[in-house]
Amino acid sequence: MPIIPSQIIGHQRQCAELLSDIAHDNISHAYLFVGPKHIGKFTVARFAAWRILADGKTGEEVERIKDHIERLIHPDLLSLDMLWIKEKQEDWNKIGQYSNVSQQHRTKSDSPPKTDTIGIDDIRALQGRLNETGSSRHLCCLIHSIDRMQGAAANAFLKMLEEPPPRVVFLLTAESEHAVLPTIASRTRIVRFHPVPREQMRGLLGGRSDEEAAFALHLSEGAPGTLSTLLADPDLLRSKRQLHGQAKQFWQASSLLERLRWLLTYAEAKADIGELLLHLGLTLREHPDTKHRAGAMQAYMMLVRGLETNAHRGLLLEQFALAVTEREC
Repeated sequence: MPIIPSQIIGHQRQCAELLSDIAHDNISHAYLFVGPKHIGKFTVARFAAWRILADGKTGEEVERIKDHIERLIHPDLLSLDMLWIKEKQEDWNKIGQYSNVSQQHRTKSDSPPKTDTIGIDDIRALQGRLNETGSSRHLCCLIHSIDRMQGAAANAFLKMLEEPPPRVVFLLTAESEHAVLPTIASRTRIVRFHPVPREQMRGLLGGRSDEEAAFALHLSEGAPGTLSTLLADPDLLRSKRQLHGQAKQFWQASSLLERLRWLLTYAEAKADIGELLLHLGLTLREHPDTKHRAGAMQAYMMLVRGLETNAHRGLLLEQFALAVTEREC
């Protein structure tokens, strides 16, 4: 059995399962890796593609295939990951480090708005390359976050899964199988990914102080990708520590007015609401009073569910602050 690369943190069982499929010639035509963001699903997908395309090869050839996969130049590897979005004006060179399926259709002025959604034209571009002749027994097609597919794109991709070209292996990722069209999920072999234990992520910490390391581990919630991002950007880590401290003050506040003043600063800041919920949830779990924690958790979950609807953000936050304060009385 080949050694699992060091860039994969955790997920030994999932990697072993994939290696067993390859060793026993039991490779599925489609895998769906499901689990939280930044946990390492796509990293494992690239690893699986390497082992599939290197099956039966030895020595330098195995490393050459790995290098070509990492640079997205292997003729039997397709990757649809980062998408070109008009509003952001991404550099094509940057996109080329993640995706090697043509996205020129996204530059046309008469095309639909450029979003992070995988559209029908993206699927057509992918489909146009699936029947290419390559040098390997298999062609691996990696698609990051297939829950980005909607409507016509999802239906077109479903047809590809129903009648896949003979040698194609789809390696797909999503945060949840429930976010994927059921008919698509049912045609894949689902591999579930779970948060990585802190002990297995400590190798990423380098020479960080104990306090900084503990906070970064706590905030990453078992996602190696999140931990790496935090440690690579001191300013980002500092801003998150500040917000975390503010969220802790929310639970410690002694009055409804104090809580409202803090919460309502986020009423119009749509981009920050996810961060707000994350830190409110984390600091609530840290609260030493179990009775307070149980009551506040009900109010917190009501807020989370409410924010998933079109309800007025400011009103939801006011109701949340009121519910928390009433449960303390």
